[in-house]
Order: sequence, then structure tokens, then C-alpha cells
Amino acid sequence: MQDNQYISPSTIVVSQENVFSKDAFGKDFAWGVAMASFQNEGAWDKDGKGESIWDKFSHKKNKIKDHQNAKVACDFYHRFEEDILLAKSLNFNTFRFSMAWTRILPHGIGKVNQAGLEFYHQVIDCCLENGLEPYVTLYHWDLPQSLEDKGGWTNRDIIDWFSDYCEVVTREFASKVKYWIVLNEPAGFTGLGYMTGYHAPGRLGMRNFLPAVHHAAMCQAEGGRIIRKNVPDAVIGTTFSCSFIEPYTNAESDIKAAKRIDALLNRLFLEPTLGLGYPVHELPFLQNMVKKYVHAGDMEKLQFDFDFIGVQNYFKLVVKGAFWIPYLKALEVKPKARNVESVTDMGWEISPDGMYNILKQFAEYKNIKQIIVTENGAAFKDELSDGNIDDNDRVTFYQSYLQHILKAKQDGVKVNGYLAWTLTDNFEWTEGYKPRFGLVHIDFKTQQRTVKKSGKWFREFLS
Repeated sequence: MQDNQYISPSTIVVSQENVFSKDAFGKDFAWGVAMASFQNEGAWDKDGKGESIWDKFSHKKNKIKDHQNAKVACDFYHRFEEDILLAKSLNFNTFRFSMAWTRILPHGIGKVNQAGLEFYHQVIDCCLENGLEPYVTLYHWDLPQSLEDKGGWTNRDIIDWFSDYCEVVTREFASKVKYWIVLNEPAGFTGLGYMTGYHAPGRLGMRNFLPAVHHAAMCQAEGGRIIRKNVPDAVIGTTFSCSFIEPYTNAESDIKAAKRIDALLNRLFLEPTLGLGYPVHELPFLQNMVKKYVHAGDMEKLQFDFDFIGVQNYFKLVVKGAFWIPYLKALEVKPKARNVESVTDMGWEISPDGMYNILKQFAEYKNIKQIIVTENGAAFKDELSDGNIDDNDRVTFYQSYLQHILKAKQDGVKVNGYLAWTLTDNFEWTEGYKPRFGLVHIDFKTQQRTVKKSGKWFREFLS
């Protein structure tokens, strides 16, 4: 691992002229934490909440490591005030969370669950009372199971279903919420959920992936339009999982493979919303999607002028050509195969240069107004000692990534916020509770919260 000695914020230097500090990012920079309803709330069937695809998926045999589930998770449903106060105590000014579609519309459409609306009113009010700007994500992967039973993201009707949900939420909270995020990582929930089957709902193949991609992209833009209509002075964004892609060698096959992976992971959902269409040149298989699922007028409807783009970056990828891999003809070269030792507990390469490069890459699009890093963080094993939790690797991770974000900002990238993933340890999808990303440790047996050294570092840095 890299040197993980604890470093005081005041001692880090980005360049000889610029000391690394909160003030260097500017007075209007958003500093926050991010979390998701399914990963944190628990109370999976309480107060009228319906079943989501992740509720069903996580109760299937051998889908989640150690047969874990999120019935309780972090119990945010009952402990939201405690967690929001923790975020305030660490000197953050922004709190990003998602609303569970099934808590508001238990069957995805139809009757509204007033208890669900009241819960989110309480969460939002608690944020505002404690000086935290709420950033609300409309969809963070927990599709109502009743809609999945009708085809989910592969059914074009989801454009109407999602629109109805957006109408309910934005009308309800228009007077309280200014910052809105439409979708969380559409490449993630379509690719992992409808292509590889690794995530909920566990579907496989191009016949599921292609319609899911187009319908999610349509919802991304339509959600933005609904927010714009219903929320005066709204600041509207959507978020993309993205990784800077490097070719393994300078061989033409590796360079072309890197371009294909970049098109799939970084451009597939971004470029349609910018009016650039789908990257069919690099990904010819998308032509089947265009022929089968793109209706007349859709390409215009894919476009929306977002106020910001959310960048969610954790690692870079190194790829090489692989003629035997269907569609992509590309293969990741894992850090271990490249003798890279600086990895997280998830095996992800620690690559702050990748963050800098992906910010620069996104900034090259002329119609991106501003960028907010809406997720960045790392899972490491926490070391408990005399009641303290030393996570020096995480401290170093945040310091190095923030240095490179500041460098990008100083180089002209309009990056105006940073939201750490995440406030508390939580349910990490198919990985269960083992990976710990939190600034605050959770004992999942007792739900006791303990601020880690990384949380204390942010408290000092943001003071």
C-alpha cells in the first residue's frame, strides 16, 4: 500500500503555490455525504412500503454474500435524525439521499402511501433544520417489484410509470428541495441488473439490456423535464458511474478496446442527454437497440439541459483487446496482473490520477454546465483500538483524490462539489455488509455508530 501515515489537512500541498485546504475549493463548493434508500433505511415492509426488486433479489438463495439482506440495514428509517446530526457534526453542508419508490408508491403506480411521504418530509426537515442542503435522488436502483413483474426497465411503459412517480415526488417536495438527481448510475443498474444478472433483478442478455438502456435514458431526460416543470428554481442533475480507461499497451487492438469500454461505461448515457446520440460507431451492437426500441421522436426526447452532471468515480480501468469476448472484444487487466498493490478492500485500484483524467474528459463536453462529484470513496478494513477506529488508508485515499479534484478545478474544470460515499457503513448490494465505505462505523448487531479517523479528518478539514 501507499504510505498511509495520518496527515494533517494543513500539511498537504497541491503545488508550491497552493496549500490544500477547504478554502482552495471556493466558498460555494458543496461538501457532503451520499447514501441510498435500500442500502441504509431498513424497515423494508414497514408503514405500507411495497416490495422492491432488491427486497426480492436479496432474499433469493446465493445472491448475497453470507446470505445477508437489508431488512434492517443501518436502520436509517428510525435513526435518520442521529445520522443527519452526525453529518452535521463532521461539518458537511450537503446531504444526498434517495427516496424509495416503493415507500411512496408501494405498487409503483396508483395509490400514494402518505406514511412514506411523511417519512421523507421528516428527513428533509431535519436536514434543513441542521443546515444541510438536501440533494434528493429519485431513483437509486430499487425498482418496485410489481413493475418488474410487468417487464421493469425492458417495458417501454416504464417511461409513464417513472413519470407518474416523478410527478408525485416533485409536487410534494417542491417547496423544500432545490437540488434534484434523476437517476443513479444507469449504466450500473442496466448492465449489472439486465445484462450480467449480477444485481437485481438478475436478468441476462442483450434482449434485456438493450431495451433497458433506451428506456432508462428516456426516463433520465423526462425526469429532468418534470422537475423543471414542478420545482421553481430547481438545480437538476443526474449521475454517472465513470472510470478513466487506459489501454494496456500502445497496440492498436488495446487502444480500440479502450475506446469501446469508454463508450460503454462513460458515454452510453451521457451523450444522448447532450444531444450527441448513442455511441453506435464504437458499439455497433447498439444499432439493434436503435432499430427495435427507438421510436420516432425519441432521439429529441433523450435530450435534457441538466444544470449539473454527477460524476461517480472510484477507480480507473486498464483494458486490452480480447477477440474472444462477445460484443466488446475487450478485457480488463486486473491490478494484480499489473503488479499494482495499491488497491481497496474491494480490489479496486487506488488511482487519484484517474479521477483527475475523467474530470478533464467530461469537461471537454461543451454543454456540461458544471460537475459535482456525487460519489467517491473506498472500502477498507477498519482497525478497532481502544474504542477508536483507525482507517488510515481511507484518510489517505480521500486526501489524494481531493488533491486531484482540486488540481482539475485549478486547471479549469467546473467542478463545484464533492460528496463522499458514504456517511455510515451500509449494505453494499451483492457484497453484503463486509465492505465498509463509511466515515462512521456501524456495529450491525447493536446499530452503534462510531466516527472513524476519516470522519474526524473531514471534521477538521471542513472546520
